[in-house]
Amino acid sequence: MSRNNSLQIEQLTDSAYYILLALYSPKHGYAIMKYIEELTDGEVKIGPATLYTLIKKMQKTNYILLNEDEDERRKTYQLTAKGEQIIAAEIERRLRMARHGHAAIQTAKEEGLYEER
Repeated sequence: MSRNNSLQIEQLTDSAYYILLALYSPKHGYAIMKYIEELTDGEVKIGPATLYTLIKKMQKTNYILLNEDEDERRKTYQLTAKGEQIIAAEIERRLRMARHGHAAIQTAKEEGLYEER
């Protein structure tokens, strides 16, 4: 599946996932980038080009909206109800994926096919 189609079927890329997590409380672009970096202890960094490309896509899909009454120099974004539903579903999907991974490793260990590395 191409990254361009991922938002259309409501399955998020890692970057989109973290942006939506950041927007549980309204933030401007720089604050979104810093929040993600801090949340992930520096493991995930999203640059401005990626951030603003995804923000535009997520505005079109009605996952986030721009707060109109904010200072014009700093655009603040927030989750919509649809965005909250999408991120909640994505968290559950990723938890299921992690359980599948743990189950696959456990099965391989029990069958003697997996060695700890």
